[in-house]
Amino acid sequence: MEALAEILAGTELAQCMRNCRWIYAAVSGLHVLGIALLVGAIASLDLRLIGLWPMIPVEPLGRVLVPVATTGLALAMGAGMLLFLAAPGDYLRMRLFLVKLMLIALGAGRALWFHAGKGFERPPAALRRVGLTSLAIWLSVLTCGRMLAFVD
Repeated sequence: MEALAEILAGTELAQCMRNCRWIYAAVSGLHVLGIALLVGAIASLDLRLIGLWPMIPVEPLGRVLVPVATTGLALAMGAGMLLFLAAPGDYLRMRLFLVKLMLIALGAGRALWFHAGKGFERPPAALRRVGLTSLAIWLSVLTCGRMLAFVD
């Protein structure tokens, strides 16, 4: 893994991410925008699945928010990969970073499983469990990501 980190760290793109202050800042801003879209959409939909705002139908809300969340995830992951290039060896040594990646995979996998199956046609109790689990996963991802700045 260290050999791969060294190869990645030696690329021109990685050097640019380390040395071009404004490019790093712009990519970081895109990462935050992606996170905002993802978590904002997911949290809103999950809160509805849990039972908030019962007067709003779940399926139409999902048709609006799922593409927003998907776009946010794609943007956050793309920008996150570029940010990773700035210090791949450091990130790969952080257990918290690896936990974050596993949680992202879990959250994305659960969402794919949910939408590939019955989707919003599940009973209310099942939707509530899906919403609670999803909310817990994505808030954990957010917490792990934020805490990376404070761990070695």
